[in-house]
Amino acid sequence: MVDPLRDPDDPELLDPYQSRSLAILVEGARLASGAVRYGKVGKVGSAAVVVNRENPLPSGNFGCALDGTSVEVASTLLQLEQTFADVGRAEAVVYASPTTVDEIEGIADDSGWYAVEELLTVVHRGASSASAEVRRAVDADVPGIVELLSDELVGNRERLSRWLGHRLDDPRCLVLVVDDGDRIGGFASGFAERGVGLVEQCVVRPARRRRGVGRSLVVSAVAALRSAGAMLVASQVDEGPGERFAEACGFVAAYPVTAYVRRVDELLD
Repeated sequence: MVDPLRDPDDPELLDPYQSRSLAILVEGARLASGAVRYGKVGKVGSAAVVVNRENPLPSGNFGCALDGTSVEVASTLLQLEQTFADVGRAEAVVYASPTTVDEIEGIADDSGWYAVEELLTVVHRGASSASAEVRRAVDADVPGIVELLSDELVGNRERLSRWLGHRLDDPRCLVLVVDDGDRIGGFASGFAERGVGLVEQCVVRPARRRRGVGRSLVVSAVAALRSAGAMLVASQVDEGPGERFAEACGFVAAYPVTAYVRRVDELLD
């Protein structure tokens, strides 16, 4: 029997109508999360955008939901280049989902933007319960989390520390850790607002991987987000290994997302 909520062309994904409705909710939460403390959410041309000088990660500076005619979308991409250059970003990032026009690939290519990552939005459908070894992060954990993030990402440690401090102070944000002796073995971060929860990051120290630490962190994050009022918990993962890990944590595939990037370094001067 055909599932009426699934896309007949790709039964692993929601149908276009359902996926667009879901993407509107998820992207609204992602924009709000990226704006924590000092960021701003608004419109640039036909795109929804968040900019946050204090957030060193792409999650705080991106555009999404590009809708309109081909001319309007092309004009928006041009405006986004200047928008992200103005806040000191080396590149502009746009996430194209079911809220973005179908022709985005051709428009982006003509405008000098490049598809750099194929992602998948997943929705939690399994049971969730907190793990005894996972705990809420405190201020004293920030240096250990920054160390983990610095190993995974290129970024300024001082800015990462400030960003984490902002999230620890915001009741909508979630930061969980697992101890590894006298240091942090792994951490997960999340966000919940208006009934939508996001599991945003999960980083585990290499020596602790493949021991169930990542799964404990993610499952505990889902449980905490639901306790905070989230009726929907979603995440965004890489296709392939990321998708398989998400499935092991109780998530199912919902819709694809493509990340487009445009270098704007030459506009910074």
